[in-house]
Amino acid sequence: MTRSIIVLDTTLRDGEQVPGAKMNVHQKIEFAQQLKRLNVDIIEAGFPASSAGDFESVREIARTVGDSVSITALARAVKSDIDAVYESIKPAQNPLIHIVLGTSNIHVEKKFNRSKDAVLQMGVDAVKYAKTLLPQVQYSTEDASRSDFEYLWTTIEAVVKAGATMINIPDTVGYAVPEEFGELIRRINERLKNLNDQVILSVHCHNDLGLATANTLAAVKNGAEKVECTINGLGERAGNTSLEEVVMGLKVRENYFNASTNIRTKELIKTSRLLTYLTGLDVQVNKAITGENAFAHSSGIHQDGLLKDKQVYEIMSPEEVGADSMELILTARSGRHAFRNAVEKLGFDAGEGEEFEALFAKFLQLADAKKEVYDHDVFYLVTHHRTYEDAGSHLYELDSFQVVTNALHPTATVKLKKGGEMVQDSTVGDGPIDALYSAIKTIVGLDVELKDYKINSLSRGKEAIGRVNIRIEYQGKSYSGRAMDTDIIKASALAFLNGINAVLLDAAQEVQA
Repeated sequence: MTRSIIVLDTTLRDGEQVPGAKMNVHQKIEFAQQLKRLNVDIIEAGFPASSAGDFESVREIARTVGDSVSITALARAVKSDIDAVYESIKPAQNPLIHIVLGTSNIHVEKKFNRSKDAVLQMGVDAVKYAKTLLPQVQYSTEDASRSDFEYLWTTIEAVVKAGATMINIPDTVGYAVPEEFGELIRRINERLKNLNDQVILSVHCHNDLGLATANTLAAVKNGAEKVECTINGLGERAGNTSLEEVVMGLKVRENYFNASTNIRTKELIKTSRLLTYLTGLDVQVNKAITGENAFAHSSGIHQDGLLKDKQVYEIMSPEEVGADSMELILTARSGRHAFRNAVEKLGFDAGEGEEFEALFAKFLQLADAKKEVYDHDVFYLVTHHRTYEDAGSHLYELDSFQVVTNALHPTATVKLKKGGEMVQDSTVGDGPIDALYSAIKTIVGLDVELKDYKINSLSRGKEAIGRVNIRIEYQGKSYSGRAMDTDIIKASALAFLNGINAVLLDAAQEVQA
């Protein structure tokens, strides 16, 4: 009988620890809703004790998608962290407290500077306290792959007896190799089932040696019942186990692993692209499953084989993961019905009445500029249209701009709207973008520093959509901004404004806190 593997997505917690991947509360909710459509079993929504903003984001996610998805958040083995997790996730129907504490010698001796017995007791006390708040408690033995096995097992045994319902075995620094990690899971699984066969055994692997997916699959083969992953393998350092790789590995090789998940695989590409859009972090083109070239074949020998039978060089079809084998091409003459079909084919609700007409008007503008509109264009058109619809009156909007560039004095004139107020300024810069950004900085009155600027094309043709990603720094904090347009100067202005608005939103949240 095929085992059903529980999938926990930690993109919003572990994945967001990547520099530049920070999302605001609206973006986090949008991504959580997509994870719900993907049908993950558990969403780890954040680390609520870390900041008031993270606490609020976790709580809103629990309220928004916690009706059908289990919601958890991370806590250290201290009462205040556990309280923060409980208060933020309790609106969900099936909340889960996640406690983490190290078990390796280097963590016990260097990080905690305590005895092994004292650290073990910290974990037991934390689990006992969490159990007074909620019935479901996961305990993660941080750096398990570098831990002494008998101490690791003694810890597991103690926290299970204290009430832990899930035991998570992390390869925190990506140190393990598949055969070794699989054997570790097999030994723990055998003992755990004799101790309490109702406790779920989980794994959480990092990719420092490029082995996160292999280690996770080896763990499943050896008895793990739950996997912790991120979309696109996002995560600090070299990243986490890639959700799409594990899910499709189990699906393609189901007879070997005798295991499957409840993931709706046709949502994988859309989830990947949404994360790329929200964070500005691109997926490498040859990335398994979600990379742009994952299903591309350029070799003549390959093409010949595919024309005869797709199975010659394809172990899974693009359609299985939500990619199209043939793109839909739209023009300004395609009409409302064709556009609605294109939007819904990508998994979005096209809306009705004024909402749809506003979206369709944006499509016509794009179609007039580009002539041919591809699936990528439709995807980014919809996501861009909806991301900042609810921006408040305290944020800036671009009304108009003019940039004149030459070898002597590049100049930019910018007019911004804030609420009902219009403000304009002109500035000279070292180049067109410097002049543009200097004018915006003068208007908003914030001394922000541009740390990173990146531009790339998202689609085909001379009128392709350009995406600009920027990172700015203000008062020691880093903020990101991103925008897309067929006019790359306009996209640059919008990206910078989005970064400015992120600063203002952060400041507003601090005042409310």
